[in-house]
Amino acid sequence: MHEGCPVLDPSGRDLHGETARLRGIGPAVRVELPGGVQAWSVNSYAAVKKVLGDPRVTKSARNHWPRFIDGEIPPDWEMISWVAMDNMVTAFGADHVRLRRLVGKAFTPRRAEAIRPHIAELTGQLLDKLAAAGPGEVVDLRQRFAYPLPAMLVADLIGMSEEARAETAKVIDMMVDTTLTPEQAQKTLQGWRGAMRTLIEHKRREPGADITSDLIAARDEDGSRLSEDELTDTIFAILGAGSETTINFFDNAITALLSHPDQRALVTSGEIGWDAVIDETLRVQSPLAHLPLRYAVTDLELEGVHIRQGDPILVNYSGVGRDPARHGESACEFDATREDKEHLSFGFGPHFCLGAAIARAVAAIGLSALFRRFPELSLAVPAEELEPLPTFIMNGHRSLPVRLRAAVNTP
Repeated sequence: MHEGCPVLDPSGRDLHGETARLRGIGPAVRVELPGGVQAWSVNSYAAVKKVLGDPRVTKSARNHWPRFIDGEIPPDWEMISWVAMDNMVTAFGADHVRLRRLVGKAFTPRRAEAIRPHIAELTGQLLDKLAAAGPGEVVDLRQRFAYPLPAMLVADLIGMSEEARAETAKVIDMMVDTTLTPEQAQKTLQGWRGAMRTLIEHKRREPGADITSDLIAARDEDGSRLSEDELTDTIFAILGAGSETTINFFDNAITALLSHPDQRALVTSGEIGWDAVIDETLRVQSPLAHLPLRYAVTDLELEGVHIRQGDPILVNYSGVGRDPARHGESACEFDATREDKEHLSFGFGPHFCLGAAIARAVAAIGLSALFRRFPELSLAVPAEELEPLPTFIMNGHRSLPVRLRAAVNTP
């Protein structure tokens, strides 16, 4: 650790406590990442919103991170998968506009609306399987509901088989694990790229009504289309963003409602809607904790902090909605009745999530069906005993043990 530079805990054991300590130092704090790499952790609402909307901040390491360009960042760096991508998310300037236009053609309002019956169908299938659990039986709701619902849906959207999805899910889990060794990190990068190339080859032979086929066929107004690397990395970004974040959303929303019976009663009685639960969960428990990485295109002044050209920036999404300067002294409390639930969990500005409408549909349909089907749903352990994921990138739990029905009392 460099003198005066906090090291982000790779185990993610206390994301919110760590964020509070960083915010106490300032709105942007230099921190140390795995491998001794330093970055600015931006943790206040005002500073994050400025970073997300500032055209002088990019996500393109190949264009604006000198250490990456000069080869100082090794190919087996623990977080290499997050900076080696070549897709819409990591593109800059005209390339970003071009790629977002091409990818946006696959995320039409029509597709978001048309997918709703399929979401309901997948939800029903999972709930039917859960219904076989006996009274008082403890089940892992993360593994059996929060995980498979978005994962299966996104796999269907991109045209991936169930077998391939299950294998790729293992790679995604490794990618967000910030306790990886350099060897594991390099293997992860090779693994997901190989899986995406296999999918693309299959869809070229047998195109279907899916996003991968759409992206293969998509052309811009000037006749340009995605390069092979852009196509490979974009499809993986859709798979990862559409599944991993939504998995953690379900985990956090269910935990919040089961920990706040008064809030649960309000929503199940219809006094407040599921949209309120969705936005409040995204505000107070962003499923994405920190997103690596962004870079300063020029020198920046950010809330009184000077960030030099080329410096890496780590947006602290888990801290944004909990900033008392934005949401007051109750910022850390889950309250679906609060009037101001503004959050940045879908991003802001040019990188706002293209799949936000689909994500909200999955969340509302899944949550409403779960609590309607199992009105006695309860946590099997106190919420404070739930074990966090081993990462500072995602915000969720290793498991979510619940009882679907109360135990039957026998004499």
